[in-house]
Amino acid sequence: MKNENAVVLITGASSGIGATYADRFAQRGHDLVLVARDRTRLDALATRLRNEFNIAVEVLPADLTQPSDLQVVEDRLRNDARIGILINNAGLAQAGSFVQQTPDSIDQLLTLNTQALTRLAAAVAPRFVQSGSGAIVNIGSVVAFAPEFGMSVYGATKAFVLFLSQGLNQELSSRGVYVQAVLPAATRTDLWQRAGIDINTLPEVMEVGELVDAALLGFDRRELITIPPLHVAERWDTLDAARQGLMSDIRQAQAAERYRV
Repeated sequence: MKNENAVVLITGASSGIGATYADRFAQRGHDLVLVARDRTRLDALATRLRNEFNIAVEVLPADLTQPSDLQVVEDRLRNDARIGILINNAGLAQAGSFVQQTPDSIDQLLTLNTQALTRLAAAVAPRFVQSGSGAIVNIGSVVAFAPEFGMSVYGATKAFVLFLSQGLNQELSSRGVYVQAVLPAATRTDLWQRAGIDINTLPEVMEVGELVDAALLGFDRRELITIPPLHVAERWDTLDAARQGLMSDIRQAQAAERYRV
């Protein structure tokens, strides 16, 4: 990998996981481009990081649900050869059941959690392939494989993030591009408050610093899937092996015996 001194572009960087990634990469000596809607919080974070770590930090205010703002960030990723790491962190959570969702809330959730994330990865991937280096980190969630949690739309977007990351790994890893999907469980950020969910009602919540430090250890190890709260790593290996076994049993030419009349 050639991204030891690369500039890192982080979306959703004004607070929570994104701001903590900014802090950790600043500690490692990386210059940063911070993307989020809240200019005031971005400026405050950028000033602190410049003063503490003597790095260059650029603030790029953008609402990634707005096409014009998204295009600005895409153009930056395409054209700035200094950017070698993309942290695709911006996202929304879901409050209420499926029947309580409004068309606008569904549209906003899908746009930010799937469309914007995909388009940013698509903007930077060709340049990374051309240089034979670069890293794309997509922040997902363990809800991606937990429909029992009842967060149907949110969980579906995070399942999309997981699948996309696995697919990108298949396409890009042989060409020098590292892809990582980070799957947190409940983490103490203001994402929950913005979604109208009281985080204090959740039984176990990870602190954001612990989450990002674990994710970065997975990054350094070049893991494809990093699940910081998973204590038995073999569980994921078993699940993935079962998936591959399922694919080996699928035969396209005819229906399975149980479906034949």
